[in-house]
Amino acid sequence: MPVLASDAVATALHNALNGLSLRQNVIADNIANIDTPHFRATSVDFESALRGAIADGSLQPGATTGAAATATNTPVGPNGNNVDLRKETMAAMQSVFQYQMLSRAMSDRFTLVKTAAGAM
Repeated sequence: MPVLASDAVATALHNALNGLSLRQNVIADNIANIDTPHFRATSVDFESALRGAIADGSLQPGATTGAAATATNTPVGPNGNNVDLRKETMAAMQSVFQYQMLSRAMSDRFTLVKTAAGAM
């Protein structure tokens, strides 16, 4: 992303894409361990940290601001596992739609910069 390295909008979009990518990996791990005894599902909430970093000006390029996997409070089943397939599937679908939307926004941003630079 060298062309837009100092662009705050592109940096925010890039960090959001990184956060969603991490979320997708965590969801995939949860689903893969649906039958693993005593496995505890985790989730990723990066939006509030990203919002805060944007607000206070501490947003850094290439970082996944505040994105970390944390344990969920989903009730535990008989085998000690708390993965809820319906919840994970819905979260995966939502993340895919969000990722598509942000990818489109990033693409539109690059097109706008190319147009402004007279490259089109």
